Amino acid sequence: MQEKGTISIHTENIFPIIKKFLYSDNEIFLRELVSNAVDATQKIKRLATLGQYTGELGDTAVEVSFDAEKKTITISDRGLGMTAEEIKKYINQVAFSGAEEFVEKFKDAKDANEIIGKFGLGFYSAFMVADTVEINTLSYQEGAESAKWTCDGSTSFEITEGTRQERGTEITLHINKDSEEFLDKWKLQGILDKYAKFLPVPIKFGTKTESIEDGVDEKDEKKWKSVEVDNFINTTAPIWTKSPSDLTDEDYLKFYKELYPMSEDPLFWIHLNVDYPFNLTGVLYFPKVKNEFELQRNKIKLYSRQVFITDEVKDIVPEFLMLLHGVIDSPDIPLNVSRSFLQADGNVKKINSYITKKVADKLGELYKKDRKAYEEKWDDIGLFVKYGMISEDKFYEKGKDFALLKNTTGEYFTIEEYQSKVKPTQTDKNDQAVILYATDLEKQDGFIQSANNKGYDVLVMNSPIDSHFIQNLESKLEKTQLKRVDADVAEKLIQKDETYANLLTEDQSKEVKEIFDKAINNKTYTVEVEGLSPEELPVTITMEEFMRRMKEMAATGGGGMGFYGSLPDAYKVAINGNHPAVDKVLKAATEEEKIKIAKQSFDLALLSQGLLTGKDLTAFVKRSVELL
Repeated sequence: MQEKGTISIHTENIFPIIKKFLYSDNEIFLRELVSNAVDATQKIKRLATLGQYTGELGDTAVEVSFDAEKKTITISDRGLGMTAEEIKKYINQVAFSGAEEFVEKFKDAKDANEIIGKFGLGFYSAFMVADTVEINTLSYQEGAESAKWTCDGSTSFEITEGTRQERGTEITLHINKDSEEFLDKWKLQGILDKYAKFLPVPIKFGTKTESIEDGVDEKDEKKWKSVEVDNFINTTAPIWTKSPSDLTDEDYLKFYKELYPMSEDPLFWIHLNVDYPFNLTGVLYFPKVKNEFELQRNKIKLYSRQVFITDEVKDIVPEFLMLLHGVIDSPDIPLNVSRSFLQADGNVKKINSYITKKVADKLGELYKKDRKAYEEKWDDIGLFVKYGMISEDKFYEKGKDFALLKNTTGEYFTIEEYQSKVKPTQTDKNDQAVILYATDLEKQDGFIQSANNKGYDVLVMNSPIDSHFIQNLESKLEKTQLKRVDADVAEKLIQKDETYANLLTEDQSKEVKEIFDKAINNKTYTVEVEGLSPEELPVTITMEEFMRRMKEMAATGGGGMGFYGSLPDAYKVAINGNHPAVDKVLKAATEEEKIKIAKQSFDLALLSQGLLTGKDLTAFVKRSVELL
């Protein structure tokens, strides 16, 4: 048997296109060829189950080997094999895949779709690294003859009589000069570990050394010896392919460590398993997120029938769920011909919505089942939940029932509970509830204490996205405003009908303002003399809530906030006209003395917020010593 011909394609330039554009990463040639071998193996197993093949299956492991001297890589399987006619049909006609015919033939068979490869041009990825590719194959069909196909990367091919004696296919790649890096054991091992770690058919690659027990010595201690054993790359039945009822917590934790060896144990996990209206399995883990969410991305791995595809899953998983870790496996996620890029379609959107719902349901279940345990986890998962509520309205609707707010005394409340708590004391004269929050408990301690002294409660909002979460809450909650506790003096954080009168005359207030303006001598600070409680500080420095919040959002990447981020800081200096220190300023003998006292009061206010540094701090310390 001998035949020569040309591959049925519509352009002479197909191979350069394949090499340069079709596949984004040349290492995936091994993924494609091993995946095809697995498909062929699963098909023969399925035919045997259906009674369409009655021969012995034998060892069905797929074997990968290489010969550095001959510069070859070989992928061998004991799957369906092909006849010469099938080679011409499935290999030479580039755009045709045998999967459709197989589906049609066994469309009524249970789970048939799970074993159909949708790999299209996957075989031709071999020419990314090889000058010549050989297929040596023997079909499972009774009376079939072995056939060999050879192609040198042009559109010409040759089919001759093959040498294979057992069912299956052997593909040999003669590696080109530019790709000799792949003729390395550790390079190939790394690629197989990446893409084939969970394939459903055993993948063998050379041997490895293991220590086995070899009796005991004279002291009755175990003896060990080293032996060479077959090196199997993969776990053929990873936990996401199993029923949750058959798994223990230890199984989930062990699998997590297998995926992320250096990570802390996850907080909890969700086992995904749905077969309608799409097929999806997987396990998503909730890591200890805390404040490092930017470093936690791209930890979800996407598989298709246990073949690793990518860890870039942003088209499938909502943005906020990119903080999770784990595995998603779906044959229904459409991929381009190289399976390296996702295509958005209806199924992807359905999967996206399903995962969002499952995550929300799991969090709601944990909250209802054991609130105390949920509160203990909140500091780790709060960032994730808030991120979800900001970015997905559907998640917000569910999340508002299990999102927690934490106050400065360590108590936790749902949003509704907290609204009820503060309404009696923190409603202003316009019947608007005012929720106070702090971002730095140490730096804002004085403001927190002033608020507490007035009977106000203060929340802790110190995560990287809380400035955005605050905006989100204000847009969702009716007649509610959030203010940072240092946005104004305590008297004015929540505007009430009752106010303190300024005991200074108009002329005295004007004089005090002029003295402080001279003492401060900085246009960044706007001085105002106000009537406040004598118990408040003589000078309080604040940044107006709106401007500070816009600057914070700009700093964390808030869309459209860049303008505010470029503006200089601007502070309000509130002078308490009812404080004895202000009276002392007015009664000082000379203008120099007045400015000195004013400067000392202002620097104290700066010091309380950590704004006094460098030479100004040194001068303050020296001045304080002189005043003792």
